[in-house]
Amino acid sequence: MLEDLNERPFSKLPGSRRELFERLDRPALKPLPSIAYRYTEVKKASVYIDYHVAVDAHYYSVPHRLVGAKVEIHACATTVAVYHRGRCVAQHVRSHRPGAHTTVPEHMPKSHRAHMQWTPGRFLNWAADIGPATTSVVKHLLTRRPHPEHGYRSCLGLLNLEKRYGRQRLEAACARAHTIGSPTRKSVLSILTQGLDRVALPDSKQSTLAFTDPHPNVRGSDYYH
Repeated sequence: MLEDLNERPFSKLPGSRRELFERLDRPALKPLPSIAYRYTEVKKASVYIDYHVAVDAHYYSVPHRLVGAKVEIHACATTVAVYHRGRCVAQHVRSHRPGAHTTVPEHMPKSHRAHMQWTPGRFLNWAADIGPATTSVVKHLLTRRPHPEHGYRSCLGLLNLEKRYGRQRLEAACARAHTIGSPTRKSVLSILTQGLDRVALPDSKQSTLAFTDPHPNVRGSDYYH
C-alpha cells in the first residue's frame, strides 16, 4: 500500500509523491553521520592543584603542566573529554563513582613528585603547626588513595578550615573525627558546623558509672550470671 500511495498521481497537482521525492528531496539528502548523536554537557573549569577536574563528583586527570589553567569539559554518557585552547588534552571513559579518581599515569609528574609548590611534606608541616590530631587526619588523606596527589584537594580543604574556625577548634574537630572513626574533611567540617568540637567526648568510665544508679529497669551484669 505504501508503494501504491507514493506512485499514485496527485488529484490536483502534476506528478506523484515519488516524482517529487526524486526531484526535490533526494538531491538534498546527505549521508547519515558515521557516529550516532550523543548528548554532551559542556562546562568550563580550572584544573586543580592535583591536576584533576571534577564531573559529577568524580575526578579525571589532565597533564599536570595544566595545573591552574582554564579548560573546557565535554561530558557525555560514555566519555569525558577535556579541551585546552581548542585542543583535546585528555579523554577518559565516564565513571559514575563519586569521590573516586580516574588517572592516566602519563598525566602525573615524574616519579610522582608533587607539582608546583605543593608536596605531602608541605601539607604535613602545615598540619603539624595546628596539632597532632590534624596531622593524623592529613596523613590519612594522603595515604588512603593510590597516589598522594589524589589527597591534595581534601588536605587543602581541611587545612583551610583554620581560617574560618581557628586552630583550636580545627584540632578539636580532628580529634573527634578520629574518635568516631571518620578522619575525613567532610566529617571534620560537619563537626565544626554543628559545634560538636566544643562538646566533651563521653568518657567510657563515666558512662559505665552512670548505669550503676538504682533503677528497676537497670539489671546490671550480675543479673545474667
